[in-house]
Amino acid sequence: MLCVRDIQLFDVKSPDEHQAGHIPGAVNIPLGNLEESLKLSLEGFKDKFKVKAPGKDDDNIVFHCRSGKRSAKALDISRQLGFSRARHYEGGYTEWVEKNEEK
Repeated sequence: MLCVRDIQLFDVKSPDEHQAGHIPGAVNIPLGNLEESLKLSLEGFKDKFKVKAPGKDDDNIVFHCRSGKRSAKALDISRQLGFSRARHYEGGYTEWVEKNEEK
């Protein structure tokens, strides 16, 4: 299992939803802003999101949302932009909360 600190985790929920709850370490890029954000220069991305920009060949890019629908769309958008190894967390934040409450 991949540890959160080993992945570039992007939360594509709205800012309000992100504030209400998100997986620790996730960077909020609302789905509606994803395409333009992934097209930013390396410096522009870092300035806006305060993290290193993902690279098109990175195999540790993961998108998540509440239940997996928006992150699936985010995956489609990212792959169209050349991020061919990106993935999404199908269960989303809802599943993550369930799994982490069990501990």
